[in-house]
Amino acid sequence: MIKRWLLGMAALMFVSGTAVAQSAFVDGTDFQTISPVVKTSQPDKVVVTEIFWYGCPHCFRFEPYVERWSASLPAGVVFEQVPSSLNPRWTEHARAYYSFKFMDALGQAHKAFFDAIHLKRQRLTNLDTIAAFVADQGLDEKLFRETFFSFPVETQIRKNIQKEKRYGHRGVPAVIVNGKYLVSASLAGSNERMIQIMNYLVAQELSQ
Repeated sequence: MIKRWLLGMAALMFVSGTAVAQSAFVDGTDFQTISPVVKTSQPDKVVVTEIFWYGCPHCFRFEPYVERWSASLPAGVVFEQVPSSLNPRWTEHARAYYSFKFMDALGQAHKAFFDAIHLKRQRLTNLDTIAAFVADQGLDEKLFRETFFSFPVETQIRKNIQKEKRYGHRGVPAVIVNGKYLVSASLAGSNERMIQIMNYLVAQELSQ
C-alpha cells in the first residue's frame, strides 16, 4: 500500500507539473526542520499534525484541502488536528474542540463550528455562546458545559501548549510532519503548495 502510494505521488507530481517544484523544496525556505524532534502521538507511524484555530480565516479555507488530503492516506500515515493556544484568546476554541471530541461529537460539530464562525458570522467566544451553538446542533448542552473545563480537556490543552512551544511556529494553519518538519502558510505561499510540501515530506519519511 505504501509503495503504491509513493508511486502514485510521483506520478501525480509529474502530471501536475510539480516534479520540478519538488526538487526546489528547501529546508529554511519552503519548510523548517524542527530541532530537537518532537515526540509524536504514534512513534511507529508517520504522524501529520495540523495546528489550527477555529477563528482563523486561513484555517477555514485550508480545511477542505486537509479533508480531501486525509481521506486517502496510506497505511502507516496518521493525520491529526490540534487546536492551537498560541494566542491565549484561542484557548476557548481549543476547549470547545476537545469537548466535542470527548463527547464523540467531532463529526457533527467540527465543520458546523467553522461554518458558524466564518459563514454565519456568529461570535462564539465564550462558554455561553458556544454552549448555545452546541444546543442548536442537538447535542447535550449540559454535558458540554461539564466537559468544557474538565480535567481531561485542561490536561490536553497544557500538553498542546508545551508542544507548540517546541514546534516553534508563529501562526496558523501550521502542519507538523512526524515531529520533524514545520510547514507553514507563510513559507508555502498557498494552500495547494502546503499540500505539495506535506506530500513531499511524508513520502520522504515513508521511504526511510
